[in-house]
Order: sequence, then structure tokens, then C-alpha cells
Amino acid sequence: MSTEHGQVHRGGTAARGAGSSEVHRWWTLTAVCVGTFMLLLDITIVNVALPDVQKELHSSFSGLQWVVDAYALTLASTLLTCGSLADLFGRRRAYLTGLTLFTAASLLCGLANGTLFLELARGAQGIGGAAMFAVSLALLAETFRGKDRGIAFGIWGAVTGLAVAVGPVVGGALTSGLSWRWIFFVNVPVGLVAVAITWTRVRESRDPRPRRPDWWGFLSFTASLAFLVLALIKSGELGFSDSLVLECFAAAAVLFAAFLAVQVAGREPMFDLSLLSKPTFSGGLIAAFGMSASMFAMLLYLTLYLQDVLGYSAFGTGLRLLTASATIFVVSAVSGRLSSHVPVRLLIGPGGIVIGLSLLWMRGLDAGSQWTHLVPGLLLGGVGIGLINPPLASTAVGVVPPRQAGMASGVNSTSRQVGIATGIALLGSLFAARVQSVVTEQLGRVPGLGPRAPQIASSLTDGRFSSALRGVPARQRPAAALAARTAFTAGLNHILLVAAVIALVSGVLSLLLIRGQDFVPSATDE
Repeated sequence: MSTEHGQVHRGGTAARGAGSSEVHRWWTLTAVCVGTFMLLLDITIVNVALPDVQKELHSSFSGLQWVVDAYALTLASTLLTCGSLADLFGRRRAYLTGLTLFTAASLLCGLANGTLFLELARGAQGIGGAAMFAVSLALLAETFRGKDRGIAFGIWGAVTGLAVAVGPVVGGALTSGLSWRWIFFVNVPVGLVAVAITWTRVRESRDPRPRRPDWWGFLSFTASLAFLVLALIKSGELGFSDSLVLECFAAAAVLFAAFLAVQVAGREPMFDLSLLSKPTFSGGLIAAFGMSASMFAMLLYLTLYLQDVLGYSAFGTGLRLLTASATIFVVSAVSGRLSSHVPVRLLIGPGGIVIGLSLLWMRGLDAGSQWTHLVPGLLLGGVGIGLINPPLASTAVGVVPPRQAGMASGVNSTSRQVGIATGIALLGSLFAARVQSVVTEQLGRVPGLGPRAPQIASSLTDGRFSSALRGVPARQRPAAALAARTAFTAGLNHILLVAAVIALVSGVLSLLLIRGQDFVPSATDE
């Protein structure tokens, strides 16, 4: 009888242990989703609020680019190091540290009294975000197995879609109803909730054979990316042939070569370059970069068009961008489920191609265009992003053993952020050059306005459409406004084409490179 009771007791204990493990698994998913929601909400909210930030802080166009790129650059440059530190000291600890830093930096962003202060606070946000991005997918990959992993990634994908969907509207409502500062203040309560869940419910995990942080690799990669972004942004002001721009490009190339040399020679590199020998891993990186450098980078310029040229409020802009973001939410939920049954290459590759087609569809803008011209392209772009996001998450960690999940997740997220940072900088430079060329040509045809062309072009490229026309005599203002709108839309058409090429090329390459045999059975079928 005692033996029987002992068996029942042990069975009950085992059942409770299994139940406890099950509960902790879903709490982990909750913590990761809340943190991811906050990060993505912040990104989409910031885009809608940038024109208001510019007006209050008197920011230049390059200043606006740095508000976005300061976050993307620090996030991209610290992701790989954060992944190594997480594998060494614990992924839960890294995620918790990142949440805390991101929440505190959000508070500082809301309190910013100048563009430089805001850029520095955004950089701090990027470091906190790096710690979260580097381990979020690794936490899910470590916690879930088999079919449950597909469900977890599907839920994560749906949450990312929801954050993108509500971001523009929430950001517009906060900016129009309160102030742009509240787009950052809103992160504080969300961050505190995520910190509480992570602290009390998420279990620790780490790499049993962790690698030491590669500080030389970190420094060379960070400096290389910083010089590259600086060169791209400065090229919009000075031209690609300027000596400073060329020197920055050269420094970026030399430092990146040094980074590769350190990775090859180092005993514990932060990026194991042998991963690139797996075509699927490389295809995932290309897809992540292409999606970010095309559609996500374009959102900044579409927002400026809707607010500065068409005159919509931040809330009105958010409602109109809902055509894309709501589609992302719906399609991400479907794509997350399909990723367990359909080869991911048939989701990721076509997704990139669809994004490219959507950007081509948005072209053809002119001085008389209305926002409805963008609707078909925004809807199609939402479909493309929704197809890519969930399967791309599982691809990042599915082709490596669990012990390398932190590095793989960090590299994939790095590719996304490098895409945003370089995409915004490149498109901005091309946009500025095109606008200046067209407005100079247009105003040269109007008597008396030719000498004002450089000033008007500068105001347009700085995102100050209204101020560009203030000094123009009333009788010439209609002609100047027509020239300005023509130049702005010509600039948009130009970079929409460039962004489309980036998306199409990345879509085709990822379709060719991603293949089922590269996935590690223990990472997908356990």
C-alpha cells in the first residue's frame, strides 16, 4: 500500500512538474511577445511622429534620419555581442537587462529638449533593444519543440503584425491628441509589465559551451557601419563625389575588411562565418535585409509625403498607413500557421517579390496625386511583409544547433537593422539629389523664381514643405507650390524604384537559396 501511495505521489509530482513547465513555457512566450510588441510599436510610432518632432526641435532632414538610424545603428552593431553575452551569462538575464534599459531610454526620449539629446537617447534604446532582439527568438527556440514551436512562432508573428498594425494609429492619436513625447512615454508602462513577467516567470537558459565576447569584432563592425551610414547620409548633402563622403566609404570598407579578418582569425568570433556556407542561412539574411531596406525604409518618406505635402495630421497619416499594417497583421497570422506545412522558401521568396511589386505599384505619383494612389501598393506590401515575417523567424534559428541559437538570432536581427539604417540613409540621399535637380529645373521655367531654387530645394529635402513657400511672392506661390510638389513626388518615384529593385533581388535570391535540407532536425522536430 505504501508503495502504491508512493507511486501516486511521485506521479502527482511529475504531473505538477509537467504542468509547471507548461505554464512557464507560455509565460516565456508572453514575455517575449510583450517586449517585441513594445519594440515594434516604438518603431512604427516614431515614423508617424517625426514631422512633429522636426517642428518642435527644429531638426534638419539629416537630423530626422539620425533619429531613426541612431536606434537602428546601435541595435545592429551591438546585437551580435549581446547574443554572445546572453549565451555566456544567461538569455533571461540579457532579456531582462535589455527591457530595463529600453524602458529607461524611452523615458529619456520623451524628455528630450533637442535633436542631439533625442538621438543619444535613441541610441541607448537601440542597445536595450539589441539585448532583447538577440535572445527573443532563441528563448522561444529553447523553450518550445515540435508543433508547439510552430504555434509559438505563429503567435509571435501575429503579435509583430499587431504591433505594426496599431503602431501608426496609436502613434498618430498620441501625437495629434497629446504630444510626440507620448510615443515614448507609452513604452514605460508596457516595459514595466514585461520586466515583471520576465523577472517572475521566465526560466534561465544559456549555451552550455558559450563563446567569449569578441570585442575587436564588435568595435570594427560598429565603426564600419557607422562610417557607412554617415557616408550615405552626407552624400545627400554633399554629393557622392565629395572627398569627405569618399573618405567615409573608404573607412567603412577598410574596417569591414578588418572585421572579417578578425572573425576568420579569432578563436571565438561573434559571427561564425561558416554559417554562411548554409545557403538557407544566407537566404534568410538577404530576405531580412531586403525587406527592411525597401519597404520599412520607405515608410519614413511616405510619412513625410502624407504629412508635409498632402497636409494630413499624424493621426490621419496613421489611419492611412493602416491599409498596409492591418494587412500585415492578418497575413502574418496565416503565414505563421502555413510555415509548419509549407516550405518556408515558398513564403519568404515570394514575399520579397510581392514587396517589390507593391513598391512599383506605388510609383507614378505626380503633383495632383492623392493618398488613394498609394492604397493598392500599401495593401500588397502588407501581404509581402506578412508572408515573410513568421517563417523568417523560424529560419533564423532552424538551421543551427540549439547552442548556436543566440548567435543565429542575433545575426538575422542584425541584418534587419542594417537594412533599415542603410536603406533610410541611401534612399534619403537619392531622394534629396532628385528633389534638388527637379525643383531647380521646374523653378527655372518660372520668371523670378530661379534664384530661389536652392533655398526651396533645401527646405523640401529637409521635410519643410510649407516653409519652402513662405518667402515666395503671393502671385508666384501657386507656380512654386506646383514645382515643389512635382519635385517631391519625382523624388519619391525615384526611390520607390530603387527600393523595389532591392526587394525584388532579395526575394529572388532567397527563393533560390533557402532549402529544406539545411534545417537541423533537432531544432525543428524535437
